[in-house]
Amino acid sequence: MKKNLISLVLAASSLLLASASFAQTAPQNDQLYKVFGEKAGLVTLMDDFMVRLLADPRAGPHFQPSNQQRVKEQLVDQLCSLSDGPCVYKGADMKSAHANLDIKKSDFHALVEVLQQSMDAKGIAFRTQNQMLALLAPCIVTPSRSADPIHRQEVSHS
Repeated sequence: MKKNLISLVLAASSLLLASASFAQTAPQNDQLYKVFGEKAGLVTLMDDFMVRLLADPRAGPHFQPSNQQRVKEQLVDQLCSLSDGPCVYKGADMKSAHANLDIKKSDFHALVEVLQQSMDAKGIAFRTQNQMLALLAPCIVTPSRSADPIHRQEVSHS
């Protein structure tokens, strides 16, 4: 009985030590923000993204008439906020921002492809790209069919 109690105490102690060790090495909330180079890295990424976006024949026409500097600033703030950086996104939600635009599923896919090209060009690892895209996905309105305008519903992961 005494031997079992000692074994149990040793096992519990090992678990506590392992938990404390894990807590010290677990990534902090803003780790993704830091991997993207913090705000300066996000600004550089969005500068590259906007150039590529405007040059893309599929997505460019949607952004050429817009205030591109404002779009970049809002994207930086949104990505910064989503990745637990210190920024506060003050822009409209994606549903409201795109309510009167004829955006199709293919347009959205083109935008994501261009963003991935920019992240590749900046040397951002594929896994890290996916982490950011997963945070961004719930903010984006999605279409039901590729030729139809985007429905005015936000993606839900429930």
